[in-house]
Amino acid sequence: MALDELKSAVPDYAKDLKLNLGSVIGNSDLPQQQLWGTVLACAIASRSPKVLRELEPEAKANLSAEAYSAAKSAAAVMAMNNVFYRTRHLLSDPEYGNLRAGLRMNVIGNPGVDKVDFELWSLAVSAINGCGMCLDSHEQVLRKAGVDRETIQEAVKIASVLQAVGATLDAEAALAE
Repeated sequence: MALDELKSAVPDYAKDLKLNLGSVIGNSDLPQQQLWGTVLACAIASRSPKVLRELEPEAKANLSAEAYSAAKSAAAVMAMNNVFYRTRHLLSDPEYGNLRAGLRMNVIGNPGVDKVDFELWSLAVSAINGCGMCLDSHEQVLRKAGVDRETIQEAVKIASVLQAVGATLDAEAALAE
């Protein structure tokens, strides 16, 4: 199992990450599509080749072709949106918020999977990318759709652990060079 290989690669000084990795993926209450879509989107967003290489095959095996594509789409479109909307928020001139974005993001309206799943994946990627505007927007859509806070927090926990594991493994690889 790739998850076990990833856990074994985590150094001893980051034992908490190893434990959390097993917990957020291995003991998740999320339905399989939500879980593995979140894992795949976050593995991509983590920008860690090791995390993506280890988790992608299992995600692909647990997702339909449509869900696999949609999770990758969530990571792609949020990589763009998170930079754009985070910048709008951080600029001191509020007039940027009145300008038309002019960016294509059709996949958000028609992701090819249940809208709630896509929104959850987008929220998790936004957590990794640190876009408060996107986090608020996706959280509000999810809450209006009846998704409970525990489910939303579960996705954020997956995002935080995968990001931390990726940063730790990539640092270890750089130090070993």
